Amino acid sequence: MEIDTTTPPDFMDEDPVNTTAMEETDLYSVAVLIDELKHEDIQFRLNSISKLAIITEALGPERTRDELIPFLQELIDDDDEVLVVLAHELGQLTNAVGGPQHAHVLLPLLENLSAVEDVSVRQKAVESLCQVANVLTEQQLLEHFIPLLKRLTLGEWFTCRTSATGLFAAIYPKCSKDTQVELKGLFKQLVEDDSPMVRRATAKALGVFATKVSIEDVFSTVLPLFQTLSEDDQDSVRLLAVENFTPFAGFFSNEQKTQQLLPIFKRLAEDKAWRVRYMIASNYVEISQAFGDSLEEEYFTTAFINLLKDNEGEVRTAAASQLPGYAKLVDKTVILDRLLPCVRDLAVDENQYTRAALAKDISGLAPIVGQEATTEYLLPTFLQQLTDEFPDVRLNVISNLDVINKAIGVERLSQALLPAIMELSEDKQWRIRLAIIEYIPLLAKQFGPTFFEEKLLDLCMSWLRDLVFSIREAATINLQKLTDVFGPEWAKAVIIPRVLKMTMDENYLHRMTTLFAMTAMAESLSVQVIREDVLPTVISLSNDPIPNIRFNVAKSLETLIPLLKKNESAAGLYETTVKPALEKLSEDMDGDVKFFACRALECGQQ
Repeated sequence: MEIDTTTPPDFMDEDPVNTTAMEETDLYSVAVLIDELKHEDIQFRLNSISKLAIITEALGPERTRDELIPFLQELIDDDDEVLVVLAHELGQLTNAVGGPQHAHVLLPLLENLSAVEDVSVRQKAVESLCQVANVLTEQQLLEHFIPLLKRLTLGEWFTCRTSATGLFAAIYPKCSKDTQVELKGLFKQLVEDDSPMVRRATAKALGVFATKVSIEDVFSTVLPLFQTLSEDDQDSVRLLAVENFTPFAGFFSNEQKTQQLLPIFKRLAEDKAWRVRYMIASNYVEISQAFGDSLEEEYFTTAFINLLKDNEGEVRTAAASQLPGYAKLVDKTVILDRLLPCVRDLAVDENQYTRAALAKDISGLAPIVGQEATTEYLLPTFLQQLTDEFPDVRLNVISNLDVINKAIGVERLSQALLPAIMELSEDKQWRIRLAIIEYIPLLAKQFGPTFFEEKLLDLCMSWLRDLVFSIREAATINLQKLTDVFGPEWAKAVIIPRVLKMTMDENYLHRMTTLFAMTAMAESLSVQVIREDVLPTVISLSNDPIPNIRFNVAKSLETLIPLLKKNESAAGLYETTVKPALEKLSEDMDGDVKFFACRALECGQQ
């Protein structure tokens, strides 16, 4: 259906607000926007749909209902990217079509969108349908929305039926008792649908639907549906049923949880499909907490240990991540007698990702079991993980060093920790070396300056000469963080002399790294150190024969200028030292050097 865009709406002559709106749109006039809706270029159509609010404001509610909405129906066969935006925008047009009393005119278009093949379009259409449903009266729901829901529920294509599952919760509380009975029957029909895709969708929607029905209906209707889904012959359906444990548990007393939910949990925890067991393992702490005081510690611990020893590595990995959380729910004796033996086994698990997951989360056990038990039971595991052949295992232990340190003190770890750090720092994969650099400031805080200087300082300086630029760059940032940790005086005495030696290095990359290091550290240094050490070094490199170094000198000076100017005692250095060097560089034969020098001079004039 074509829209007449040549004749402006009558209300524009009477309403100054709409006239102003049209004037503000300028190039995005109604005619242009609607033409873009029909343009062959997808970007034009996206641009126009994203501005539907402008079109509707200009057309007014009546013409929007009578002309624009039917016109938009023609876009249903458009590109999925366009339909996603359209489905979203339609949910915002309730007022544009004349308010709640006319909001139902949006439903046919959204119904069509909720039946398309692309899942992202359907999801947006369902979200918008729920938005519209929120403003409809009970009568409008009966006349317009319930028939729509029935059509989707009984639709020939599974896409319609999957979309229908997401609509029940939005309208159920607003309906009469008789209608609610009908809705429960329709939802049950979807739970028993022949298509696994539809049953998966109902499994996702069941938890939200349960929060909208009465307590009586939870037991009489929703629980049987939950049991049906948990026994589905498709593991993809059963694993989604796991997500409903937590919302369901809130409706049950402790006794009812034991009688009604525990049998379902037992069945899923021992499911033949590893994906279902994986889902149970991934949510084990959350599910255990949902059972609360009715938690059968003996059974839940046995089931958890079985997951930690599962035949599938993915299940063991998921269960290992739950160890600290589950340990908080049980007695300390259970942890020591039953969980820690599993921890020792997982530390040598054949699956490297399981070992990495354990290394990431095992530190969380230290505060729970206390210093004595950590030293006796966990420390040997920590030390073993620090020598693991898989770098991620060692990195995960080191990244949680602060937690371990609080429990037992870093002195007990240092003997095994340092060899692991040294090995990681020389790993052939530069990303591993980069990762260990990021943890050095954390280690510095734990070790203190004396220990750090003796054991790790040489390592930090060696990274400044690494063959990979990203490592050298990270090493300079690391020096700045170390300065923040130990203070500028420490940096002046320990770091800066070592960095200055690199200014005489034959390798120009090392000389350039000196610039980067000095510049990075400057923000953490005192003005006195900048004046006495940093600035002279940077100025001396302005005569370097390599253009790359000279233009980096200009960039470095540009960074130093604000630091000098904000201090009265050093402000004069700009005129006496920095400016002459930059003026010389601004006449350099290299174009890049001249550019950065001129830019730095402009910075100095501000």
